[in-house]
Amino acid sequence: MTEPIIDTDNVRLSLRSRAGLVEILRGITLSVSAGESLAVTGPSGSGKTSLLMVLAGLERATSGRVRVAGHDLTALDEDQLALARGASIGIVFQSFHLVPTMTAHENVALPLEFQSRADAFDQAAERLDEVGLGHRLLHFPAQLSGGEQQRVALARALVTRPRLLLADEPTGNLDGATGTQVMDLLFMAQARRNATLVLITHDERLASRCSRMVRMVDGGIVSATAEQAPA
Repeated sequence: MTEPIIDTDNVRLSLRSRAGLVEILRGITLSVSAGESLAVTGPSGSGKTSLLMVLAGLERATSGRVRVAGHDLTALDEDQLALARGASIGIVFQSFHLVPTMTAHENVALPLEFQSRADAFDQAAERLDEVGLGHRLLHFPAQLSGGEQQRVALARALVTRPRLLLADEPTGNLDGATGTQVMDLLFMAQARRNATLVLITHDERLASRCSRMVRMVDGGIVSATAEQAPA
């Protein structure tokens, strides 16, 4: 039997605040197969983004097991986490997170430059062309529309050829039509690579495009749909 690309068991996350210890995630157990698309829905403050941060190795679980792309994230130090993330995970954030002083070409090449890849800029140009921005290589983020910036962020997430794509409200700062275009590109990229997609969203219509859905409330998973056959 093939190992799931995401396998968590009783994951808890507690953070300190002025009011004391706050429990953010409350015993998350989740398994995601390679090639699957999973939507994580729920109200604001339900823990969706915190779960994504734990899966990305950007936040450490307080307890429980977090196994992603063959790595036990709870057993890795920060340098090892960065290497595992760079090798296997691409992340698209709601707020783009582009470096404002870098061109689109430089922003997309950055993950491969961290890996000292000689083909960083060639690969970056190919990914920008894939998302329809091959003509915008030398533009800075401030010279791009919101939709174009998110497409640059998507190209950057794809440039390392990750097995797992994590997207946190990727259409949250976009209008409806632009958001649809970005999501079409994301789903096409996922299908082309047979990658796994975990999509954090409050949009039930967008969530329905995924093969499976889980709903979070107060830091826990309260419901889940069975995996659907591709349309």
